[in-house]
Amino acid sequence: MLLNLLSKEEKHKFIDLLVKVINSDGPTSETEKKIVEMVKYEMGEDATKYRNSDAPLDKLIEYFASKSKTTKNLVFYNLISASLSDEFYSVEEHMILEEVQTGLDISSKKKAEFMKAVYTERDIRERIKRIITE
Repeated sequence: MLLNLLSKEEKHKFIDLLVKVINSDGPTSETEKKIVEMVKYEMGEDATKYRNSDAPLDKLIEYFASKSKTTKNLVFYNLISASLSDEFYSVEEHMILEEVQTGLDISSKKKAEFMKAVYTERDIRERIKRIITE
């Protein structure tokens, strides 16, 4: 959500970070691949020029740690949202998200707000699906 607000470089670094989170629990599933594609689609044309990077997790966190509070919040929210988009939330994903949270200096209160927003968004989508199918 709102990832189109990131600069081209930030978009590419975000995809790198997202892939690290998604791949942390093993091979990428079809659902996870779809999540990455949806994120790229939301980002627009800049994301179509993305090429895989071998940047280590700590360097990606360091990169975003130097950004504005708004950018850090946007990145962290979208990592949470993507990690909760599939049916599985692994311990490995949780640990990486904690590492990102610490590195970006995101408070526990802010993380709780993000989690609540993600679940609210999911609930709204589910309600819309029920309304459509009735």
